[in-house]
Amino acid sequence: MENVSKIRQCIKVATQGFIGREQLAELIILAAIAKEHLLVIGAPGTAKSAVVRRIAKTMNGQYFEYLLGRFTEPSELFGTVDLKKLREGKVETDTSGMLPEAEIVFLDEVFLGSTAILNTLLGILNERQFRRGHTKITCPLKICIAASNSLPDDDGLAAFADRFLLHLFVEPVADNFIEDMLAGGWQAEYAEIDSSLSLDELAELSEQVKNVNLDKIFSPFADAIRLLRQNGVSLSDRRVVKTLKLIAAAALVNGRLEAEKQDLWPLFYVLPTIDTQQRGQEILKDVFTLSNNSQLFYATESAAQQPNARLERLIELATHCVNNDAQQIESVLREIDANYSVDTIPEQLKQLRTQLIDLIAQNV
Repeated sequence: MENVSKIRQCIKVATQGFIGREQLAELIILAAIAKEHLLVIGAPGTAKSAVVRRIAKTMNGQYFEYLLGRFTEPSELFGTVDLKKLREGKVETDTSGMLPEAEIVFLDEVFLGSTAILNTLLGILNERQFRRGHTKITCPLKICIAASNSLPDDDGLAAFADRFLLHLFVEPVADNFIEDMLAGGWQAEYAEIDSSLSLDELAELSEQVKNVNLDKIFSPFADAIRLLRQNGVSLSDRRVVKTLKLIAAAALVNGRLEAEKQDLWPLFYVLPTIDTQQRGQEILKDVFTLSNNSQLFYATESAAQQPNARLERLIELATHCVNNDAQQIESVLREIDANYSVDTIPEQLKQLRTQLIDLIAQNV
């Protein structure tokens, strides 16, 4: 479990200077631990690829990135035919430095790929196997992050999109954070990237997922699926079962080998469209009340939109103010008071709130 403590640092390094992209970095970590893949939907220029590159650098992972177009050839992703072997009568692919040998993959505008590309990708995503001619190799892929401006209308492409268990919809930075974006963007240009969580350490966490006890969540999770169905939101049986891996990974990242109701929040990101996510959030409001995660708190908060899910983020912000940044004290205090009353505020946050008030008094 010691590797869990490195997750928060990895996320901080990956998102340094990128305003509002902590959620993306956290879901990349969650998906990688669960050995699943992430689809990101949003306008160009929203720092999607930049965050993925940072994650790859912090983990020292073999990285492959490509922007697909209508005329992208399979060889541009998977490698060219080995001419030497071809002369010997064998059709083999030279995959050196290409997608089949990558551990972290980012594919932009993925739905523009041809049928040949997408069919080959399916084998890599689902089975970690690359097959082409006489070439058959096991891929070291830990996670594939795909991006697009929008979800496809075509049924065939929609079926391909369904192979990405987690769906994240990103928006441009809000108007009131533009100054922060400018300052952060300038900082990001020159930020040094240090390794904080290696891929080997991530793999160790992945191996522990199967050891997580899920007995406590089978009933509440089944109730949540029934509640969604009763309100017209359906998920395929495959997506429902695979969500258990995300719940187990969320519990593991939270330092436990037993999943509890507070770990059900990844279900939000399994809902495939922005409409079903918005509806699901309201439908599952009571289910997500206890949602909390000490490492992935931005993703948890965005899914649950509940005070309990905000706790860890507010603790981190308040601690930062106490130790480093007195300028944000008043805004942090306002957010604490907006989410908790005197009777409901957790003890650790209550103590931090007292320290923040003392700091204000000292500066008056």
